[in-house]
Amino acid sequence: MKAINRNFRLLIIVMILPIIAVAQNPANSDFWQRVNFGGGVGLNFGKNAFNIGLSPAAIYRASDFYSVGAGLNFNYSKFDEAELTAYGVSFLNYFNPIPQIQLSAEFDQMRINRNFDNILNADDNYWLPALHIGVGYGSRNFVFGIRYDVLYDDRRSIYADPWSPFVRIYF
Repeated sequence: MKAINRNFRLLIIVMILPIIAVAQNPANSDFWQRVNFGGGVGLNFGKNAFNIGLSPAAIYRASDFYSVGAGLNFNYSKFDEAELTAYGVSFLNYFNPIPQIQLSAEFDQMRINRNFDNILNADDNYWLPALHIGVGYGSRNFVFGIRYDVLYDDRRSIYADPWSPFVRIYF
């Protein structure tokens, strides 16, 4: 358990460090011109399962190739006899090797509230991390694609499976 907590802290530091470095650089006088607001919408369907997610976010375009940011998450899921709501924060990293392709790494920390319709299962509330690695296609402000949760746990996740499509729009 201590190794997991140590790895979690290290991951948070690695994801936040670029934001701090960019914000502390006085040469970035055009900081707010490089900030975009927007986010994503996600839908996931499976056998007797449904998930919708809304993720408002702000990103800083550090260069033509790399963006870093943070966001909020809200998810609603329905699996067989379980209903879940989740909310939390995200740390975002986007890399565009060419203008039309976006590679992404997104770390989410969410609070899960799980309610069951039957008396055999007890309601549950817990924290759940997710690390999504994705690829998308689009323009600078609009990207659609697919991502994979490398920390996926089929017993605790709010997603039907580790793969989920996404749409991101930034202004």
